[in-house]
Amino acid sequence: MILNTGARTDTVQYFSEWLLRRFEEGYVYTRNPLFPGKVTRYELSPDKIDAVLFCSKNYAPILPRLREITDSYRTYFHYTITAYGKDVEPGVPSVDESIKTLIELEKIVGKGKIAWRYDPVLLTEDYTIARHLDRFAYMAEKLAPYIDRCIFSFVEMYKKLKANMPELIPLTPADKDRLADGLGAIADRYGIRLQTCGTNGSYSRYGIQSSGCATLEILGKANGCQFKELKHKGLREGCHCIESRDIGAYDTCLNGCKYCYANQTPEKAWENYRLHDPDSPLLLGHLKEDDILTEGSQKSFLVAQSRQSTLFDGG
Repeated sequence: MILNTGARTDTVQYFSEWLLRRFEEGYVYTRNPLFPGKVTRYELSPDKIDAVLFCSKNYAPILPRLREITDSYRTYFHYTITAYGKDVEPGVPSVDESIKTLIELEKIVGKGKIAWRYDPVLLTEDYTIARHLDRFAYMAEKLAPYIDRCIFSFVEMYKKLKANMPELIPLTPADKDRLADGLGAIADRYGIRLQTCGTNGSYSRYGIQSSGCATLEILGKANGCQFKELKHKGLREGCHCIESRDIGAYDTCLNGCKYCYANQTPEKAWENYRLHDPDSPLLLGHLKEDDILTEGSQKSFLVAQSRQSTLFDGG
């Protein structure tokens, strides 16, 4: 089973103590977002987890204790650093702070386990194509020696986003081509493998790959292990990632990003945050009397030889 810690919330930045405690105690509960009365238990012992997938905009809170996880588990880290400031990402550190933290992360896990995410790419009067390319070039020069690849995606114009960001300028096909052309050229200049994530359409003419951002091939190469050759179902349209089990919860991220898909409102996230107990197996609250608790399916994607290994390289 691939354990995903960061698709629903920034667990690393705001719930590190809880996450570390879950690994220490060896199990976690996760509530079904569509059927809240259904709770699933997953075992977190190393023999039950093929790899732990992280995604965060700030790894600083967990760095001092990260080896408690990396010493025993296969891992891969997505680090989101964008061009946006506090006007769009209120709770996210500055670009330079984030770059510094990523370099510290690389010292612990190695560049082969870190993907820089530059997404979502969106346009406003302030965040123009020219500004994106300028900031991307600035970051690419500094980050190239410390990352495995860079992943970007174009913003999805869903209904909630139109309400939260009325200043958003819809991306035209021509805009996307200009951005892809510019990003591709910059990535090539600094020797960075650039790929899309969850984006329909091919930009291979600009040297951009379209493979998934969390595939068994990527995880296997990063951790020196061999996974089975399986079809990747993906998590949504345009996604080519391997299926994973997320232990986070929606409406809990305090970053306050205006483009966020995982929060209804920043106020809702703060309201839910008050329900968090670091000692609980659940990210939010506790198990209720009428909850239905079941054991989660934890099938392995590893080939037998890799599954028998308990010590992992590169961490």
